[in-house]
Amino acid sequence: MTDKSAPDTSPILPDQQVLAELVGQILDEASGQGASAAEAGVSMEAGLSATVRLGEVETLEYHRDRGLGVTVYFGQRKGSASTSDLDPKAVRETVRAACDIARYTSEDSCAGLADAALLATDIPDLDLYHPWSLDAESAIELARECEDTARSFDNRIDNSEGASVSSHQGLRMYGNSLGFVGGYPSTRHSLSCAVLARLEDQMQRDYWYTVSRVPDDLEPAAEVGRKAAERTVRRLGGRRLSTRQVPVVFAAELASSLFGHLVGAVRGASLYRRSSFLLDHLGKEVFRPFVRVDEQPHRKRALGSAPFDNEGVATRDRDLIRDGVLQGYVLDSYSARKLGMQTTGNAGGVHNLTVEPGSHDLAGLLRQMGTGLLVTELMGQGINMVTGDYSRGAAGFWVEGGEIQYPVEEITVAGNLKDMFAQLAEVGSDVDRRGNIHTGSVLLESMTVAGE
Repeated sequence: MTDKSAPDTSPILPDQQVLAELVGQILDEASGQGASAAEAGVSMEAGLSATVRLGEVETLEYHRDRGLGVTVYFGQRKGSASTSDLDPKAVRETVRAACDIARYTSEDSCAGLADAALLATDIPDLDLYHPWSLDAESAIELARECEDTARSFDNRIDNSEGASVSSHQGLRMYGNSLGFVGGYPSTRHSLSCAVLARLEDQMQRDYWYTVSRVPDDLEPAAEVGRKAAERTVRRLGGRRLSTRQVPVVFAAELASSLFGHLVGAVRGASLYRRSSFLLDHLGKEVFRPFVRVDEQPHRKRALGSAPFDNEGVATRDRDLIRDGVLQGYVLDSYSARKLGMQTTGNAGGVHNLTVEPGSHDLAGLLRQMGTGLLVTELMGQGINMVTGDYSRGAAGFWVEGGEIQYPVEEITVAGNLKDMFAQLAEVGSDVDRRGNIHTGSVLLESMTVAGE
């Protein structure tokens, strides 16, 4: 449920023990209704967000959400149900719904809880909870400062999509009938801005944002507005290119999407369905030997950190790519069993996937590239994960002599992900940590740029 009115004065999040007891009640109810095994998750979240557009408050929203999900097993028949009502009667009805589903589903030899030996026994404090004492007036003031800075940056900026401030905190608890119960609170705060600029009959839009678990680690509001404006104005006067084969640099905030495709290709579901361009690549070279991609789930304060995954399996540091070679897959318990393997603690996704940076920043990568394309925006979803074929609309800057010459637009960058990975020539030192995949800009030796 979402409350858009002013918040009440009760504590924002309950004590962890309250949710742990609720999880225990759900599991007891499942057992009482005949389930041979069960798992349950309960979450409570609260937050504040404000958006200012053209100096006026456009939205102000307080929200409080809560919910539970339960999965039951009757042997190897599985059923799941969820609700946002935590009343005892609703809990019983939700468990009953899950049990009714399980009784009528087919048996699946891979269904079941995670292996007990893999469940987390030591839950480290990853310093993920940093609430922000932000009231509505302060949020509006920050958003207004951010947008005002952007709008006053250049007289060619004549419109705005607004600036937004958001503060969120949540508590999630998971437990299963193997005796595991664990949870932890977390926070996430952000500030963003997007503006539009005009030059004669051409209009351009760009944005910037900052996000962190710790409010003091956010970029200042004026800096976010300045970057949004600067990025927008520099795109004015964009040109098209003729079709050509050239080296390409993906800016850091876009490079993470390339490694997101890597994760998608080695995810268990893609592999057991045989719908991945990296099928049967375990132990094979995917990148050049200098490339290392590792997972760091216990990094303090990071956005992707977690002491255990969505099944209670302990997370751990590991290499996904070492010396350019694929070291492992991204598996939960079900996909691992389908593949005859063991879960990698990735139910729910990867945790702080980190691409080892090189020694050059973005400017250094452009100098190394010499002549080519810097991509700063991608559009569309032209990716075939079965074949690896890649084709997306793009915008950015043409580079000659290692220096940006002019903005380009209305082009397409195309290739094959397997070839693109093999042609990754360097990773920049300008690491973007604003998400779950941390990487600097990347230089690819050759891609097709389609234009006029």
